[in-house]
Amino acid sequence: MCDNIIRLLTLSTANGIESTLDTIISLIATMRPKQWTKNVLFVFPAIVFSEQLFEPDLLGRVIVCCILLILSSGCVYIINDLTDIEADRAHPVKRLRPIAAGKLSTSTAKAAAVALLPLVLLAAYYFDARLALLIIVYFTVQIAYSLYIKHIVILDVLAVAAGFVLRLLAGGLVIDVGLSPWLYASAGLLALFLVIGKRRQELASLGDDAAATRRIFAQYNLPLLDDMLRIVTSATTITYIIYTVESPTMVRNGQNLGLITVPFVIYGLFRYLYLIHVEERGGAPDEILFNDRPLQATIVLAALAYIVILYVL
Repeated sequence: MCDNIIRLLTLSTANGIESTLDTIISLIATMRPKQWTKNVLFVFPAIVFSEQLFEPDLLGRVIVCCILLILSSGCVYIINDLTDIEADRAHPVKRLRPIAAGKLSTSTAKAAAVALLPLVLLAAYYFDARLALLIIVYFTVQIAYSLYIKHIVILDVLAVAAGFVLRLLAGGLVIDVGLSPWLYASAGLLALFLVIGKRRQELASLGDDAAATRRIFAQYNLPLLDDMLRIVTSATTITYIIYTVESPTMVRNGQNLGLITVPFVIYGLFRYLYLIHVEERGGAPDEILFNDRPLQATIVLAALAYIVILYVL
């Protein structure tokens, strides 16, 4: 009898641990780990372009800032999935998300969101009070998007792009570096490019069922999104060229070497358009980043060019 009791207790404990691990894994999945890359790509430019990448104290501050923004955006994703649960269940891909699929209970997700945000804000306040204020602004914009703005045509894509610009601002804030307005413009336009491209591909792939998964799709069509992509692609290229020309950190021996990086940016934009229009990909920029070798190579080569220009020459 004692052996049976021990076996039951062991089995119960094992099941409990397995259930807890499943919940943790589902919670992390809801926080979109693949999209954490956007924090790296938009938080680190400030320390890179200010030629302070190898300053340990400043690099540590940027890393902490990046982690806090990852947790903040993770909290937003949880809330977004809670508000979109029914629409996600009608989507061929989003229905697999933990909350929509029933792998993560709504009560657990709500408890995690309620607990996570105050902890992030408290940590940010003691780290840098300005960052805490910026996270409040970021969180307010994103929640407004989840609850209201995502149903307003054009404002929906602008709100998402604003989150990227705030990440760039945070990266400069924590190391007290002022960035060129042209860099902010380039980052914001690049974010718009990615968001519009994602909207365009989702609308194309879902067809007549698009409005059932996201109400705003009833107010978009492919010609409009294609025109918006053309405008944003041109504007992104122009503003980035202006940034490289006016940036004093790119000048070496009287030569503006920043222009060397322009072909990488143009190729990256064109490659993304190719993936959208020819290969019919682009629904999720993070998936393209992880799966498209030419785009990965472009980012690596551009990063190496920046390192050489700013820290070697």
